[in-house]
Amino acid sequence: MNLRSVISAVTGFFAAVIVAGTAFAGSANKDIVDTAVDAGQFKTLVAAVQAAGLVDALKSDGPFTLFAPTDEAFAKLPEGTVEALLLPENKDQLIAILTYHVVPGKVMSTDVAGQKVNAETVQGSELTIDAMKGVKVNEASVIAADVEASNGVIHVIDTVVLPQ
Repeated sequence: MNLRSVISAVTGFFAAVIVAGTAFAGSANKDIVDTAVDAGQFKTLVAAVQAAGLVDALKSDGPFTLFAPTDEAFAKLPEGTVEALLLPENKDQLIAILTYHVVPGKVMSTDVAGQKVNAETVQGSELTIDAMKGVKVNEASVIAADVEASNGVIHVIDTVVLPQ
C-alpha cells in the first residue's frame, strides 16, 4: 500500500477518546516531549519522534503548538503503516508527517475560539483549525486542549493528520 492509499484510508476515520486531566498534572514545568512521555497515551508518537530524530527540536525553547495524536489515533491507521514509517528508509516521510502536527508559536484554544483559520506547520503546509462547533484540526477532533508545557502547548487529537 502506498502513502496516497494510506492518506485516503485515514481521512474518514474518527473516534471518541477521553483523556484524563490528571495525566497532564504539572506539565507546564516540562517540555512538550516530557509532557507527552509522562501522559502515557502517546507511546507511538514518542517512538516516532525518536525515530525521526526530532526529540531535540521539540525539547528546544520553542514555543511550539503540538497537535498530538494518541496511541488510539495511530492504531486507526491501516495495519503496518506505523511499522513502515518507523523504518530508516522512510525517515523523510515520517519527519514530514510529524512536523505537519507542529505549528510554530503557542496557539491556545482561546486564540482560535469561534473561528476557522489556517495555520502554517513546521512541515511547510497549512492545516485548518475549525473552532466554530467544537474544535477540529483538518479531520481530527481535539479531545483535550491547552495542555501547557514549558516550551509550548499540546492539543490532543483523535486522528493522525497527514499532509496533502
